[in-house]
Amino acid sequence: MRDNLCDVPGVLVGHATDCEGLTGCTVVLFEDSDGAVVGVDVRGSSPGTRETDRLGPIGAVRGTHGLLLTGGSAFGLAAADGVVRFLEERGVGLDIGVAHIPLVSAAVLFDIVVGDPSARPDAAMGYEAAAAAVAGDFEQGNVGAGTGASVGKILGLDRAMKGGVGSASAEPEEGLVVAAIAAVNAFGDVRDPETGETLAGVRRDDGTLGDTTALLPLAASQLRWGENTTLGIVATNARLTKPQAVKVAQMA
Repeated sequence: MRDNLCDVPGVLVGHATDCEGLTGCTVVLFEDSDGAVVGVDVRGSSPGTRETDRLGPIGAVRGTHGLLLTGGSAFGLAAADGVVRFLEERGVGLDIGVAHIPLVSAAVLFDIVVGDPSARPDAAMGYEAAAAAVAGDFEQGNVGAGTGASVGKILGLDRAMKGGVGSASAEPEEGLVVAAIAAVNAFGDVRDPETGETLAGVRRDDGTLGDTTALLPLAASQLRWGENTTLGIVATNARLTKPQAVKVAQMA
């Protein structure tokens, strides 16, 4: 086990990163040319998505051929065009006789104020991430969709820390694998789930880690709620129907 999303057989992950503009995108592809059964749960005050409606439990098309997590806010959705082109060139997609239509769903996070506001993931970057996708070890941290992500923003970006992309997997019983990947652009802090230790988050004046929960009463009147996004993908080798996949997304 690699302890990442690719521990689920047939799953590939690739990144494209703009280190100067501080943005990027992450692509998940599937070795099965028919795609994967995918469900979705979209929440938040202003989500930016592409082709997520058809992932609902009553969607007619069963397979999805690619998933994209991207920075750049709404501009970043253009990166999905590059993923579609990459798959079309390889004959992957819904076969309608005269063409194969790759079905690629995407979601964005807001990172424009972190780096160069004119730098956004585009079709070329989406293609690059798809071409880089591997079924094995891949980079984590300040790469791909997590390049411009930040956490601990209760006192503003000047006192926040970098977020990023992280992945993990588990084998709850023999032969069953469940894994996840997340682009963490959260409002609050990142904590170790076992110890509760803060790993990244709001910083005090002296640069040491603070506690967002403790600061909430002091800053509540100045906060603008619903402006932070964490994007996640959960994968498993369990055989799921689309409604079951939607329920897994809701639970996650």
